[in-house]
Amino acid sequence: MKNQELSTILNPAAWETVSRQLLTKMLEEFMYEEIIFPKLIEAKGDSNLYSLELKNGIRYTYKAKERGIFDSYRVFSDTIQREEKGTLSPATNPIRFLLDMQGTVPMSSETTAHLIREYHNTLIADAHILEKKRTTTIDAVDRDYAELEGEMDGHPWITYNKGRIGFSYDDYLKYAPENQQAIQISWIAIHQEHTDLHTIQSVDFDTLIRQELGDNMVEGFNKRLQGENVDPGDYLFMPIHEWQWTQILVPLFAEEIATRNIIPLGQSDDWYLPQQSVRTFVNVSNKEKHHVKLPMSILNTLVYRGLPGERTVLAPKITEYIKGIYAKDDFLRDECRVVLPGEIASLNYDHPYFTDLPGVPYHYLEMLGAIWRESVHTYLDEGEKPITLAALLHIDYNGKPLVSKLIERSGLPAEEWVKRLNDVILPPLLRFLYRYGVVFSPHGQNTILILKDSIPHRLAVKDFVDDVNVSDQPLPELANIPADLKEVLRSEPPEGLCQFIFTGLFICHFRYLSGILEEHEGLAETTFWSQVRKTILDYQARFPEEKERFELFDLLQDQFTKLCLNRNRMLDYGYGNDGDRPHASEHGTVNNILAQVGQASQV
Repeated sequence: MKNQELSTILNPAAWETVSRQLLTKMLEEFMYEEIIFPKLIEAKGDSNLYSLELKNGIRYTYKAKERGIFDSYRVFSDTIQREEKGTLSPATNPIRFLLDMQGTVPMSSETTAHLIREYHNTLIADAHILEKKRTTTIDAVDRDYAELEGEMDGHPWITYNKGRIGFSYDDYLKYAPENQQAIQISWIAIHQEHTDLHTIQSVDFDTLIRQELGDNMVEGFNKRLQGENVDPGDYLFMPIHEWQWTQILVPLFAEEIATRNIIPLGQSDDWYLPQQSVRTFVNVSNKEKHHVKLPMSILNTLVYRGLPGERTVLAPKITEYIKGIYAKDDFLRDECRVVLPGEIASLNYDHPYFTDLPGVPYHYLEMLGAIWRESVHTYLDEGEKPITLAALLHIDYNGKPLVSKLIERSGLPAEEWVKRLNDVILPPLLRFLYRYGVVFSPHGQNTILILKDSIPHRLAVKDFVDDVNVSDQPLPELANIPADLKEVLRSEPPEGLCQFIFTGLFICHFRYLSGILEEHEGLAETTFWSQVRKTILDYQARFPEEKERFELFDLLQDQFTKLCLNRNRMLDYGYGNDGDRPHASEHGTVNNILAQVGQASQV
C-alpha cells in the first residue's frame, strides 16, 4: 500500500472515531465482566451518570444505560470524560485508559504491553474497516456468503478482537478477511509414514484431491515428485497457507524439508477468500468445492489459530458421530432440515521433536495439518441464501444494521421476524442438548442462518473439531461413543453444557442483537427475550417425554456462572504459553434474563 493510501486511512478523524468506539466497548465489557467498578453518581433512567475513580487519582465519568439484560450496560460514547489533576477533557483514547487502569486493575506490565500491541492492531484494522464502509458501493446485505465474511467488524465481545500477533502490516493487508484479498493456496507433499490421514467412510482421499485440484494439477505435482527422485505413491498432497510456510514451516520443519519428508509443490489454480477465523478459506472459483481449514500460528482472540493435532485426526469421526445422530432423528432431519457441513477429511503432521517434549506450549503441536469441510452451498435449495449469524450485528457507515435491511425486505414486522429467527435456531440446538447430551458452540461464526426471501428459513452449524462437547452424565444416548472420541471430546457437567447455548449464543450474540433491534427497530429487549423463552417453552411442551432433561439442562434457571473473555487475557491467563489452550474465565454469576422475563410475565 502506498503511503498516501495509508495516510488516507490513518487520519485524525478516523483514528478518533475508532478509538472512541473501542474505549466505549472496553467500558461496557469491563463493567460486564466486573473488571472495573464505577460508582453511580446520578440516576436518570436511561442515562445514568457513572464515575470510575482510579488509584492514581485519574477519574473517568460517563453516562450509561443499565440495560437489565445479563447485567449489561450501554455506554454513551460522546459523554466519556477523563479528569486528571482537576483538568477535565473528552476521553477517546483506549490505550491511555488501559495505562490509567494500572494499579487499579491488577494487570502485569508484561500483559499490559502485549495488550497495547493487540489494541493497536485492532485499531488499525478498525480504521481500514471504517474507510471500507465509507467508500464501498455494494451493500453488505447483497454480498454472498464468502464476501459477507469480509464485511464483519470482528468478535463483538472481545475488545482486542483483531490483535493477530504474528502478522506484519503487509500480512494484514494480504490475509485479513476484511481486506477481501483472494489468494491461491500452496501445496506440499508429505510422506505418508509421518502423516495421519482420516476421512469419513464415504470419501476416498485420492478422489477428493483430484476433485479439488483437477487431473492436470495432480499429474503436474506427481512429475514434481518424480523430479525429486521420490516415489509419488509414498506421498500425500496437503494444502498450506503461504504465511505459515514462510513464518513457521520452513524455520521449524527445515529438517523435514531437507530429508524430503516434506516437498513444496506450488500453488493450485482456485482462488479462496478467508473467513473471520482467518484460517478457514472459502473457494470462490467454485463455491461448491470444499472449504479448507489451515493452521496459522498467529495469536488472535485468546488462542493461536492452529489445528490441534488430536482433534484434527478425529474430525471426520466427529462428523460421522454428529451426522449419525441427525440421520436417525426425524425432527432434525425432516422437520428442521438442519444443515451440518461435515469435516470429511483431515491430515495431520506432527513435528518430530516438539511432540516428544512434555508440557510443550500447545501451539507447537498445531502447526501442520488441514481439514476439508463441505461447502454449505451443496445443501441449499432454490432461493436460499446463507449468512453467518454474526452478519446480523453488522452496521453500515450510515448507521443502519444489516438485520434492519433484512426485516424491511422480508415485509414482516420486527417481532415476527425475530420469532422466525428463534424458531429456526433454537429447536435443533435444544434437540441435540436435551435428547442427546451434545452441544456445539453456536456463536456468530459457527452458526449459519439460511434465509429465504430475507426470512430465517433453516439453520446450519459448522466447525465440529473444536466445539463439540458432551454431557458428563450417564446418559444412555452417550453410552456408545467410540473410545477414541470419548478421550478427545470434552465432557461437561450440566451447567457447563448449557453454557454453550447460554454464553455462546445468548450472551455472545443475542445480547448485542437485542440491543440493536431495540435501538433501530423499536423492539423492546424484553420482548426479544420473552420470544426466546417462549421458543424454549414451546419445544418443551411439544416433547414432554424429555422433561427430566429440561430440568437437568436448565436454560431458564435464575443465574449462571459468568464466563469472561476479556478477563481471561487481562487478569487470569495473561500471555502464558503452556500446554493447554486457554478457556473462558469464570467469575461470579450473571442474572438470566430468560428467568427474569418469565417472572415478570407472572406478576
